[in-house]
Amino acid sequence: MTAGEAVTGLVVTDLTVGGMTCAACVRRVEKKLAKLDGVTATVNLATGMARVSHPAGVAPEELVTAVEQAGYQAALPAPPVQEDQRTADADPDGAGAAARQERERLLVTALLAVPVLVLSMVPDLQFRNWQWLCFALAAPVAVWSAWPFHERALRGLRHSAATMDTLVSLGVVASFSWSAYALFLGGAGEPGMRMPFSLLPSASDGTAHVYLEAAVSVPLFVLTGRYLEARARRGTGAALRALADLAAREVSVRDEHGERSVPIEQLRVGQVFVVRPGERVATDGRVTEGSSAVDLSLVTGESEPVEVSPGSALVGGAVNAGGLLLVRATAVGADTRLARITRLVTEAQAGKARAQRLADAVAGVFVPVVLTISVTVLGFWLGAGADPQAALTACVAVLVVACPCALGLATPTALMAATGRGAQLGVLVSGPQTLEALQHVDTVVLDKTGTLTSGHMTVARVTTVPGGPAQEELVRLAGAVEQGSEHPIGRAVTAYARRSADQEPLPDVTGFTATAGRGVTGRVAGRTVEVAVPDGELPPVLAEALAAAEGEAYTPVVVRVDGRAVALIAVGDLVRPGSYRAVERLRRLGLRPVLATGDREAPARAVAQALGIDEVHARCSPEGKADLVRRLREEGCRVAVVGDGVNDAAALAGADLGIAMGSGTDVAIGAADLTLVRGDIEALVDAVGLARRTLGTIRANLLWAFGYNVVTVPLAMVGLLNPMLAAAAMSVSSVLVVANSLRLRGWQPQRTPGGGRGRGARSGKAAVL
Repeated sequence: MTAGEAVTGLVVTDLTVGGMTCAACVRRVEKKLAKLDGVTATVNLATGMARVSHPAGVAPEELVTAVEQAGYQAALPAPPVQEDQRTADADPDGAGAAARQERERLLVTALLAVPVLVLSMVPDLQFRNWQWLCFALAAPVAVWSAWPFHERALRGLRHSAATMDTLVSLGVVASFSWSAYALFLGGAGEPGMRMPFSLLPSASDGTAHVYLEAAVSVPLFVLTGRYLEARARRGTGAALRALADLAAREVSVRDEHGERSVPIEQLRVGQVFVVRPGERVATDGRVTEGSSAVDLSLVTGESEPVEVSPGSALVGGAVNAGGLLLVRATAVGADTRLARITRLVTEAQAGKARAQRLADAVAGVFVPVVLTISVTVLGFWLGAGADPQAALTACVAVLVVACPCALGLATPTALMAATGRGAQLGVLVSGPQTLEALQHVDTVVLDKTGTLTSGHMTVARVTTVPGGPAQEELVRLAGAVEQGSEHPIGRAVTAYARRSADQEPLPDVTGFTATAGRGVTGRVAGRTVEVAVPDGELPPVLAEALAAAEGEAYTPVVVRVDGRAVALIAVGDLVRPGSYRAVERLRRLGLRPVLATGDREAPARAVAQALGIDEVHARCSPEGKADLVRRLREEGCRVAVVGDGVNDAAALAGADLGIAMGSGTDVAIGAADLTLVRGDIEALVDAVGLARRTLGTIRANLLWAFGYNVVTVPLAMVGLLNPMLAAAAMSVSSVLVVANSLRLRGWQPQRTPGGGRGRGARSGKAAVL
């Protein structure tokens, strides 16, 4: 068990399932696992993975046994280190060898089948005893080429199950057996026999016809379709493999023993490693020496290189585009940001949309129904006095043309392509439910600091009361107590205090407490220090500074020492450049933006005016934000909340859709359904567009999958479909579904021309909030 977590008393385990070929297989595995007490499972045909939720008392080995009892292979994924090694070593016994074997089987089948098809379809080429040559060529196709279908069909029969392989196997056996009867007992083996070719079944002329073209075309077209389908499915997962390929294999560590290269698995938190120009950053860390520009485009979707210097955080997988860097590792292995991104994308691909659950339910009874229909068709035509050959042709056509494969691939292939493309754009979704919710959202509640603004605040002005402690001392006290704060304002005050003290250590803090939406308190050098939003009556000089700060759109905080207000610090923040375009694009998509912030009224309205947001809710506590979300939902709105801090977690969890900024806290990201890794609010608009395109693709896939069977099965029943064409149509149906999903890999968000700003955009200081 590589992924297990206690969730409401349950454990989540991932299994690798082999031998599944259609949606009927998926349904059978899910039902078999669900027979275990307290177990639920979601199986993905495209990835061959099963995500199982089960009580802790159910061992993973029991899950493997249950899958094997259903007639399929199952295994627990290897530990992460082994997975990395397997990827690096390119194990020849893995997927590559299987793909080569499929390709070789397809090539041999084509070489044997093509002469049979040509001779059967072109009477002028039929020489004396041509039928016996075709029989000799068709025999290995019907037995060896189609053996995987026969084997899986027999395995299913032992477990009282019928799948797509059952239909294909029966079609091949019926066609070849009839041809053998016709050749040996029905007169078709006579020298000089000629057989006309028709796309529609025809009455016999007294001699039993051979159907060797059907016996070879079914394996040929099905193998071709599945080979193309497998290649396309590997294409839908290309983005996820690209993320995995970003992981380093070796790293250059520098310590007291000098510099040496070690496997990435041996790197530990706190060690310093070297990143040379052009190299990838081995793992998450913080720069200790050197400066450079790093390319984050493959990790977070950032289009422009980011400048880094000592103290800057780095993400594993980024490319060093400049000078030499020394980096201290802050996270390794599964704890890195790249590993979390890969894990989120993988987990998202395990889910199912509501429409796919309906398709799986249909697929669960699809094959038994098709078998019943084929037998009924055979009996009906024979009972109606039709020629046995025409009756058998209709029966085989029904078996071959029916295709539950497309039903099973409709959602997972689209979801694989979409989640991979989303990761490239800096958007991580938790599953298809998130995409569905994102499509229907009509109201977006936006936090201000760190969401619409950069969150990189700086201290603009410090005002102290006359006769109080010196400004330098008050700044040190405020900076010391803010060291424990995760809020951007707190980080700005602490950074300013350290700069003012010439990088001298700040005093220690005891009894630190943080009140979400208000401020922080602690004991510093024997005094109680509070840094909080202005509240209550202030000394005249601070009241004047407060009014001036709000007029200039700064965010003010008051410093109280032993309960007395002694200073006011004005902090400024920059509106993210993408926020102007994002709000405008949200409106174009029909979404209503709402600003909700714990900040005061004046700074909040300044941001709203700059971005053109009409509805503003200032001085919102975490409870207030959650209440706002609840009221909007009671009004019938479908609400998405975008935030990045601890104070946003309750609102994120209570919304129809929670969206966290990737630069935010782990609490916010954990409460969210969607994460904007890029740290740019414009990525939200890209996510909405991607969700709408993805769900449109899924609907088109399912419409084709259902419509194909609704049209072709009746045609085969009434004898209007040749088995050879039926095999080709069945194969094409799955390939078309996967190819349609592949189009999502190239999806590009539509940008607003000119990148204009909101209605109230201003230049200069007004952009500093």
